[in-house]
Amino acid sequence: MNDELKTYRRDLHQIPELGFDLNLTSAYIYKTLVEMGYHPISMAKTGWVIQKKGKSQKSILFRTDMDALPVFEQTDVSFQSRHQGKMHACGHDGHMSMMLGFAKYVSSLEHLNKSVVMIFQPAEEGPGGAKVMIDEGLFQMFEIEAVYGIHLYPGLEEGLYGLVDGPMMAQNGEFDLVIKGESSHGAMPHLGTDTMIAAAQLIQGYQSIISRNLNPLDSAVITVGTIRGGEARNIIAKEISMSGTVRAFKTEVYEMIKDRMHLIESGIEKSYDVIIHNDIKDYYPPVTNDHHLFTLLKDALPQALYKIIEPMTVSEDFAFYQKHVPGVFVMLGSKNEKKGYIHPLHSSYFNFDESILEQGVKLYQTILKVHHVI
Repeated sequence: MNDELKTYRRDLHQIPELGFDLNLTSAYIYKTLVEMGYHPISMAKTGWVIQKKGKSQKSILFRTDMDALPVFEQTDVSFQSRHQGKMHACGHDGHMSMMLGFAKYVSSLEHLNKSVVMIFQPAEEGPGGAKVMIDEGLFQMFEIEAVYGIHLYPGLEEGLYGLVDGPMMAQNGEFDLVIKGESSHGAMPHLGTDTMIAAAQLIQGYQSIISRNLNPLDSAVITVGTIRGGEARNIIAKEISMSGTVRAFKTEVYEMIKDRMHLIESGIEKSYDVIIHNDIKDYYPPVTNDHHLFTLLKDALPQALYKIIEPMTVSEDFAFYQKHVPGVFVMLGSKNEKKGYIHPLHSSYFNFDESILEQGVKLYQTILKVHHVI
């Protein structure tokens, strides 16, 4: 199997595409699945859904993402991206390869106690393909009782499964904010309203939410990543624009943060005679692994093959599936210092040893046994 997985991965690595515009990737997946005997169903523009029917209509859902990133590849592999400025820098080529290997394995099984559904989902990196597949009727098409996914992870030793019980990845939102005032000569600031001072106070105020409004036993992040404004060194800035991100592991914490941000903005407006408009966009919910399924999977694995890892404040639209059915998201370690596989996800140097892909397929096989599918 390993040679097939390597071929899938190297073929897909050379044709990275973004968002929902995955025509070459989608065609490759379709052709491969049809050759295995499946009848793929089109969803979310370039995504695919397949099913292997069992004795029961109750189904276990397995998901892989498909899209790449707008990154200029700087690895020295012989199968580099053929699309300049695009790269599979988050391991989605590996994720698809594992799912294709698993699909081939399932196609060879004659008797299943339950049905197996596999989805190839576009746009995980944005704007989010999971919700589109759900809105197009995924959970009405199949009687799904659990969902699973795997993600390569260079923060964990090669071949180990990274498991988390409960909250695993954060809910995220992005904000774009504008502060408007009145400009004047820098030597006569009393004739204007200084948005620079207001912006400084606003950033400080946001951080007080984390230190003073958040329960110390919870965790969250507010990051202001950009700030732009002003025309010249001797002119009071008429307008400041800022952008940033909010992360939290609980929806109620995330909503509290947004409410507090708006209250602080209202106070700054009154205090500094400025106008503030903050557009906060909600993106992905938190990834929260089901305790019962986590326990079943952990108990089915040899202790030497997994490690309990810390939750992380990155986000994943796998969370949308978990809002409908219980699920578990697993990290598959790809770190190998001797081979130089140490670069983080989204790095232009990210790479991994393809032998670990078979570990992903084996995990999916274990999940079938846990749910008495085989």
